[in-house]
Amino acid sequence: MKARVLSIAGSAAQGSAGIQADLKTFQERDVYGMAAITAIVANNSKTNKGIFIHDKQMVKAQYDAALEHVGVDAVKTGMLFSAELIKEIASWLKDCPAHAIVVDPVMIGKMGSQLLADNAIEMLKEKLIPLATIITPNLHEAARLLNKEDAISSIEAMEQAAKELHEMGADYVLIKGGALKDQAVDVLYDGNSLTYFRKPRIDTIHTSGAGCTYSSAIAAELAKGKSVEEAVGIAKDFVHAAIKHALSFGRGIGSTDHAALRNYGLD
Repeated sequence: MKARVLSIAGSAAQGSAGIQADLKTFQERDVYGMAAITAIVANNSKTNKGIFIHDKQMVKAQYDAALEHVGVDAVKTGMLFSAELIKEIASWLKDCPAHAIVVDPVMIGKMGSQLLADNAIEMLKEKLIPLATIITPNLHEAARLLNKEDAISSIEAMEQAAKELHEMGADYVLIKGGALKDQAVDVLYDGNSLTYFRKPRIDTIHTSGAGCTYSSAIAAELAKGKSVEEAVGIAKDFVHAAIKHALSFGRGIGSTDHAALRNYGLD
């Protein structure tokens, strides 16, 4: 049977991030993708409100439909926005038959939108992170989770942050170092050892959806039975190619190209 992955996340109308990025990634990684949409994100110049939150009953109906009709091997969470919804989703995932849960603690979008309410961070830490097989914060998200005022700006600081985040209960912590000034290295910690995933830094602003793509690629590989270390390595190759061949549409930050690894390989 083809491996099955459910993403619980927001819908990004421009197609580069959120559910759209997740489903594209699932298709490219040869797993069956499903979605429970938590919100519609539609930033544009014609509306003053670009985020429309779904209520928990609407999200639960989608979650139940996916599990009842298809089943699930891995779950990935993205934009959840509210403390109330995080608490609800955590209660569902306690009994979820998936053998892997990937928590991407999405907080701020590439366009600057706040995607996690300030009062929801503690609920994320208390209820959802302890259920995770792996959490995948970037440098900003890791600092917010740890209530650090200073930015995480070095590999040494990433190592320390990974160890502190691991105490919140996730099996693995992956801190993504895409925002480091002089290199692109991610740090994985399992409670005992640190593993590093390095790629040449790509000089581009067109990285919309990179975090969603990375975490959903990890979820896809875990659903297929890969170890966490294997899944992260495969996902790192996938997102690196997607950023290297990113798509620019001439307006602001462009999208990662989810078909890049298939079309161009690891060039």
